[in-house]
Amino acid sequence: MNKYSHIDLRVNSWERVRAFYEGLLPALGFTRTFHSERWKVFAAEGDLPSVPYFAITEDQGHRPNDNLVGFWAESRGEVDRIAGLVKQYGGTIDDGPRLFPISPTYYAVYFSDPCGNKYEMVHRLNQAARNGGFMRRCGSRPAGGR
Repeated sequence: MNKYSHIDLRVNSWERVRAFYEGLLPALGFTRTFHSERWKVFAAEGDLPSVPYFAITEDQGHRPNDNLVGFWAESRGEVDRIAGLVKQYGGTIDDGPRLFPISPTYYAVYFSDPCGNKYEMVHRLNQAARNGGFMRRCGSRPAGGR
Protein backbone atom coordinates (compact mmCIF):
# COMPACT_ATOMS: atom_id res chain seq x y z
CA MET A 1 0.00 0.00 0.00
CA ASN A 2 1.29 3.43 -0.93
CA LYS A 3 1.04 5.46 2.30
CA TYR A 4 0.82 8.83 0.53
CA SER A 5 -2.39 10.68 1.39
CA HIS A 6 -2.07 14.36 0.55
CA ILE A 7 -0.01 17.52 0.52
CA ASP A 8 -1.13 20.78 2.12
CA LEU A 9 0.87 23.42 0.29
CA ARG A 10 1.24 27.11 1.08
CA VAL A 11 1.77 29.72 -1.61
CA ASN A 12 2.16 33.46 -1.06
CA SER A 13 -0.18 34.30 -3.95
CA TRP A 14 -2.82 31.99 -5.46
CA GLU A 15 -3.23 34.27 -8.47
CA ARG A 16 0.50 34.11 -9.14
CA VAL A 17 0.51 30.27 -9.21
CA ARG A 18 -3.00 29.53 -10.45
CA ALA A 19 -2.15 28.84 -14.13
CA PHE A 20 0.88 26.77 -13.07
CA TYR A 21 -1.08 24.37 -10.85
CA GLU A 22 -4.15 24.28 -13.09
CA GLY A 23 -1.87 23.20 -15.94
CA LEU A 24 0.57 20.94 -14.10
CA LEU A 25 -1.49 19.00 -11.55
CA PRO A 26 -3.91 17.42 -14.07
CA ALA A 27 -0.87 16.22 -16.05
CA LEU A 28 0.32 14.50 -12.85
CA GLY A 29 -3.02 12.73 -12.38
CA PHE A 30 -4.75 15.20 -10.07
CA THR A 31 -7.70 15.69 -12.42
CA ARG A 32 -10.62 16.42 -10.07
CA THR A 33 -11.02 19.76 -8.30
CA PHE A 34 -12.73 20.62 -5.04
CA HIS A 35 -12.13 24.31 -4.47
CA SER A 36 -13.39 26.44 -1.61
CA GLU A 37 -12.62 30.03 -0.78
CA ARG A 38 -9.65 28.99 1.35
CA TRP A 39 -8.41 25.73 -0.23
CA LYS A 40 -7.83 24.72 -3.84
CA VAL A 41 -7.89 20.91 -3.93
CA PHE A 42 -6.74 18.79 -6.88
CA ALA A 43 -7.48 15.08 -6.41
CA ALA A 44 -6.78 11.84 -8.23
CA GLU A 45 -9.67 9.79 -9.60
CA GLY A 46 -11.75 8.04 -6.94
CA ASP A 47 -13.53 9.00 -3.76
CA LEU A 48 -12.09 11.40 -1.22
CA PRO A 49 -10.58 10.98 1.27
CA SER A 50 -9.19 7.62 0.05
CA VAL A 51 -7.37 9.03 -3.00
CA PRO A 52 -4.26 11.22 -3.08
CA TYR A 53 -4.84 14.93 -3.32
CA PHE A 54 -2.91 18.18 -3.48
CA ALA A 55 -4.40 21.05 -1.44
CA ILE A 56 -3.18 24.61 -1.89
CA THR A 57 -3.89 27.58 0.35
CA GLU A 58 -2.70 31.15 0.21
CA ASP A 59 -0.52 32.47 3.02
CA GLN A 60 0.90 35.87 2.15
CA GLY A 61 3.67 35.37 4.71
CA HIS A 62 4.80 32.06 3.17
CA ARG A 63 8.47 31.86 2.27
CA PRO A 64 9.54 28.80 0.25
CA ASN A 65 12.39 26.69 1.63
CA ASP A 66 14.50 23.75 0.49
CA ASN A 67 11.78 21.12 1.02
CA LEU A 68 11.06 19.24 -2.19
CA VAL A 69 8.09 17.17 -3.40
CA GLY A 70 9.03 14.39 -5.81
CA PHE A 71 6.87 12.62 -8.38
CA TRP A 72 7.54 9.35 -10.24
CA ALA A 73 7.53 9.37 -14.04
CA GLU A 74 6.80 6.29 -16.15
CA SER A 75 9.46 7.23 -18.71
CA ARG A 76 12.09 9.78 -19.60
CA GLY A 77 9.60 11.12 -22.11
CA GLU A 78 7.20 11.92 -19.29
CA VAL A 79 9.96 13.80 -17.44
CA ASP A 80 10.60 15.83 -20.60
CA ARG A 81 6.86 16.47 -21.11
CA ILE A 82 6.43 17.73 -17.53
CA ALA A 83 9.50 19.97 -17.95
CA GLY A 84 7.80 21.51 -20.95
CA LEU A 85 4.61 22.13 -18.98
CA VAL A 86 6.58 23.71 -16.13
CA LYS A 87 8.02 26.25 -18.57
CA GLN A 88 4.70 26.74 -20.37
CA TYR A 89 2.83 27.55 -17.14
CA GLY A 90 5.37 29.93 -15.60
CA GLY A 91 7.51 27.64 -13.46
CA THR A 92 11.30 27.63 -13.35
CA ILE A 93 13.52 24.72 -14.35
CA ASP A 94 16.20 24.53 -11.65
CA ASP A 95 18.13 21.62 -13.23
CA GLY A 96 17.61 19.06 -15.96
CA PRO A 97 15.98 17.27 -17.45
CA ARG A 98 19.03 15.02 -17.56
CA LEU A 99 20.68 11.99 -16.02
CA PHE A 100 21.91 12.63 -12.48
CA PRO A 101 24.73 10.69 -10.76
CA ILE A 102 22.35 9.44 -8.06
CA SER A 103 22.14 6.12 -9.95
CA PRO A 104 22.96 5.10 -13.53
CA THR A 105 19.32 5.49 -14.63
CA TYR A 106 18.21 8.50 -12.53
CA TYR A 107 16.67 10.87 -15.10
CA ALA A 108 14.98 13.89 -13.57
CA VAL A 109 13.99 17.50 -13.76
CA TYR A 110 14.07 19.77 -10.72
CA PHE A 111 11.75 22.76 -10.86
CA SER A 112 10.00 25.47 -8.85
CA ASP A 113 6.52 26.95 -8.95
CA PRO A 114 6.18 30.74 -9.47
CA CYS A 115 6.30 31.25 -5.68
CA GLY A 116 9.50 29.18 -5.28
CA ASN A 117 8.16 25.84 -3.94
CA LYS A 118 10.44 23.03 -5.17
CA TYR A 119 9.62 19.82 -7.05
CA GLU A 120 11.22 16.91 -8.83
CA MET A 121 9.93 14.61 -11.55
CA VAL A 122 12.05 11.45 -11.78
CA HIS A 123 12.24 8.28 -13.81
CA ARG A 124 14.66 5.52 -12.96
CA LEU A 125 14.74 1.86 -13.77
CA ASN A 126 14.57 -0.68 -11.00
CA GLN A 127 18.28 -1.31 -10.54
CA ALA A 128 17.68 -4.20 -8.14
CA ALA A 129 15.74 -6.14 -10.78
CA ARG A 130 18.16 -5.31 -13.61
CA ASN A 131 21.43 -5.94 -11.77
CA GLY A 132 20.76 -8.84 -9.43
CA GLY A 133 20.19 -6.71 -6.37
CA PHE A 134 21.37 -3.15 -5.91
CA MET A 135 22.31 -3.62 -2.26
CA ARG A 136 24.28 -6.79 -2.94
CA ARG A 137 26.06 -5.08 -5.87
CA CYS A 138 27.05 -2.19 -3.58
CA GLY A 139 28.20 -4.48 -0.78
CA SER A 140 25.39 -3.41 1.55
CA ARG A 141 22.98 -5.56 3.47
CA PRO A 142 19.40 -4.88 4.52
CA ALA A 143 18.92 -3.81 8.14
CA GLY A 144 19.28 -6.91 10.30
CA GLY A 145 20.69 -8.91 7.35
CA ARG A 146 23.82 -11.07 7.45
